[in-house]
Order: sequence, then structure tokens, then C-alpha cells
Amino acid sequence: MTDTSDGARPVGRRTVLVATGTTAAALAVGAAVSTEAPAAAAAPDLRPAAAAAVCTLTEEMTEGPYYLDGALVRTDITEGKSGITLKLALTVVNSACTVIPNALVEIWHCDALGEYSGYVGNNGHNESDDGTFLRGGVLTNSSGVANITTIYPGWYRGRCIHIHVKVHTGVTLTSDGSFTGGSTLHTGQLFINESITTAVAAVSPYSTNTVTRTTLAQDGIYDDGGASSGLLTVTGSTTAGYTGTLTLGVSG
Repeated sequence: MTDTSDGARPVGRRTVLVATGTTAAALAVGAAVSTEAPAAAAAPDLRPAAAAAVCTLTEEMTEGPYYLDGALVRTDITEGKSGITLKLALTVVNSACTVIPNALVEIWHCDALGEYSGYVGNNGHNESDDGTFLRGGVLTNSSGVANITTIYPGWYRGRCIHIHVKVHTGVTLTSDGSFTGGSTLHTGQLFINESITTAVAAVSPYSTNTVTRTTLAQDGIYDDGGASSGLLTVTGSTTAGYTGTLTLGVSG
């Protein structure tokens, strides 16, 4: 099971912005924390004034072969899947460095055993498959922040641990809990520092995944660009859970 059907390197050159200089500390954007620390009490609310200084260009990443249309709009995508809690706070800004409220931030990733909903079995495990676990999105608030609760992703052959992300604007929410229409302004991937993943991989249920894990340095998609390439700032621990933050900038 690999995630390289769209190419082995990032494609396209859509505008994505990330924090630089001293602003990076305020936004919690930059290289992920390399040691475990106490989990944050709540996902941070990144204010528009701070986000206004975010202006570094980078490339978006490949969508990969495991995307499914019709993701549910919801703040918690876990659906009871076993794993360490990961709370994401993703801030969306435009090319003018202004936050974008009401943008739909959609994510999807595999479970602890490396299986994607809708494609269960591709990593060699027999699980129930409803086609929706660990998939979903949420609208950004007035500060441009999307808060999503999930679990720390697992891994599968050929890819490092990662989370896929899309940013849509102008969507219409539907009666079945999904969304339709709008424009997709960004397609990318989120990554986590290797030292944190090493700690996670040592505990259950991740430790039962027998597939050889690909590291960030070995991955064919991540280009070692840090936050500009989707590297989350992550704090927390395997016992208390983790919080991950990043500012995404989109053209338009």
C-alpha cells in the first residue's frame, strides 16, 4: 500500500504561507517539538493580528490515491478508533496574509494500523470499514482557525506518518452532514517530527503495526522544508495526547 500514485514529489505551485521570524513563535508554527511536553489544556486560538505576518511561499502536496468525496463536516473524526488523541488547530490565511473565516478545512489519514476508511485491507488488516472514519472537516472560525480532533496517524508501506488536508471556500453545508460546491484552494499534507513518532510507535495500538516504518528523511513526498512543507508544531505526550498547530496560506 503506497501513496505515490500522483508522483513521488510535491506537485504544483499554489501559494501556501507559513510563519517566519519571531512571528513563528507566536503562531506556534515551525519545526515540531522534538521532546514530549505536557499537553495543552485547549487548542490555541490564533488571532488575526498574529497571522497577518505570515508570508513565506511553498508548494502544495499531492492528494494521493485515498481521497473520498462527501466527507462529513464535524469537529471530531475519530469514530471510536483506537489511538492517541491529536487535536489540530489549523489557521487559514490568504495571499494578503489575512485570515479566512468560514473556509472548510478537510483532513483524512490512516488509522494506527495503516488502513484508510474506504480502502481497508490495503495494508493487510481485516477491519470493519464504513468509509468515513478519520475523515472530515470543519469551518474556520472568525479567527481563521479550524479545530479538529482526531488520533495520531499510523503508517503503511512506503510513506512516513502524515495527514492529508484540503482547504475549500464557498461550500454549502448539506442536510446529510456533508458539504457541496465551492472552490478547493489548497491540497497538501501535514507531517510530524520523527522523535515524537518514535515515542508513539512504541505504544499500543501502534506497536502492533508490523509494517516497516518510513521516516521523514526517507519519505518521497516530504521535502524537508519544515513548516513551509506542512511540518506541524506538536506538543504533548503519549499518555496525555497531543496538540498540533500550523498556519496554512492559500491563494485567492
